[in-house]
Amino acid sequence: MAETTKKPNAASAPAKKAVIATGGKQYLVGVGEEIEVELLDPVQNSVFEPLLVIDGENVSIGSPFVSGVQVKADIIEQEVKADKVVAIRYKAKKRVHKRRGHRQKLTRIKITSIS
Repeated sequence: MAETTKKPNAASAPAKKAVIATGGKQYLVGVGEEIEVELLDPVQNSVFEPLLVIDGENVSIGSPFVSGVQVKADIIEQEVKADKVVAIRYKAKKRVHKRRGHRQKLTRIKITSIS
């Protein structure tokens, strides 16, 4: 019998991921992902400091940030509007009804590197 050796695929190798904080929220991101975050200043390249970095089996936890690591992102669309949220206040038989709507402004970014 001939022995076969399996080469690791690039798809099977775990990708590097990081947790970033922006706009009061935390996001788990990987290279090449597109996410929508709270509205950012109009700069072309954004740099975030990660709170946590996952590189295969290695996990680095920052206090509060992981030192020496940066997450770089490009802004794809500066201002994107989220779905409308409608809040309704209604009281039966009291002639009380109030509708309020809100549409959050977001920025769409693409993660370019975790280095």
